[in-house]
Amino acid sequence: MRCPACKHPESRVLESREAEAAGALRRRRQCLNCGHRFTTYERIETSYLMVVKKDGQRELFDRAKLSGGIYKAFEKRPVPAPKIEQMISDIEQIARTEHESEITTQQIGRLVMQHLLELDDVAYVRFASVYRSFRTLKSFETELERLRKRKERT
Repeated sequence: MRCPACKHPESRVLESREAEAAGALRRRRQCLNCGHRFTTYERIETSYLMVVKKDGQRELFDRAKLSGGIYKAFEKRPVPAPKIEQMISDIEQIARTEHESEITTQQIGRLVMQHLLELDDVAYVRFASVYRSFRTLKSFETELERLRKRKERT
């Protein structure tokens, strides 16, 4: 860290602590050349994740939007909130690490479906009915049959 007084490129850290602003680190430093003391703040730089919608529009990833859809699928189901929150965090983590800057709504939907399948069949079917836009009873029955066969194999 360059000293603001003499511009010397090296300093030593005297003290580090979390700043009031969440996610920031406050450091007291001392220049190794002139002894001047100064404060620096470090923040984790997060990249923005853009969601590409079916019509090609792009918008920022919104965890609240993801949570809303998932919680609707779990409505009146015996799954504890901490498990649902962990699932949402896992999906967001995968989206941010595997898709760096852009992810499609279809990719998010597939991630959600994979995780729902592990937690609750009814929540899976509820979400699938919206995600896959079932238009007929036959398409709904087909999905249920696929789910039954999958459960029989495992």
